Amino acid sequence: MAKKHHEDHFSPRVADLMSALTLIFLFISVVYMLQVNKEKERIEMIAKDFKNTKYEIYTDLNEEFKDDLKKWNAYIDKDTLSITFKEPDVFFDIGSSNINQKFKDILDDFFPRYVDILFTKYNNEIEEIRIEGHTSSEWNRNDDGLQAYFKNMTLSQERSKSVLEYCMLLNKMKPYRDFLISKATANGLSYSHRVMEDGKENFSKSRRVEFKIKTTAEAHINDILEAGGFNETN
Repeated sequence: MAKKHHEDHFSPRVADLMSALTLIFLFISVVYMLQVNKEKERIEMIAKDFKNTKYEIYTDLNEEFKDDLKKWNAYIDKDTLSITFKEPDVFFDIGSSNINQKFKDILDDFFPRYVDILFTKYNNEIEEIRIEGHTSSEWNRNDDGLQAYFKNMTLSQERSKSVLEYCMLLNKMKPYRDFLISKATANGLSYSHRVMEDGKENFSKSRRVEFKIKTTAEAHINDILEAGGFNETN
């Protein structure tokens, strides 16, 4: 009888403890879901703003340069906000980073107008202005694969640096130099981003110089994810 009385006295305590734990876990789950929904809404809002900003930047750039792109052998990508100058071998000596006069004339016309739009209208939305040099795998293809890759890396890096240096030293760019120092970078990517068509590399399209815009939206989204503990850390 004493044993049964002990069990009857103990069972309500266990039941009360389990009920309390269930309520705690339920409360934690509700709070977590509310936090997740809140962060999701913030990300969706930033994504919507980014989409609108990207469209506005594209519209402004296209309106500004629509009459020049064909003669420059260039085009604007609406999705990446990149302006691509095709066939850089026409603008540089073969295997060299020296800019020829034809490309200098284009840059004299293009770059001040390009930066003025970004600085005047989108200063706070611009995270980075990337000048990227790309090569095809055709140059130095007789070398060892890795050797050829790094030689093309050096060439593409030197070309992108030459373009950035030339542009920033233009007299018209003096009012924008602090802005460019904080935003502009030169990047050589060798032939890591080749243009493939029907499973084959298009050597001509792979050789290019691109001006790309990275907005602050991506950084904002990453900050939200990190603050919410959604990103894995090592």
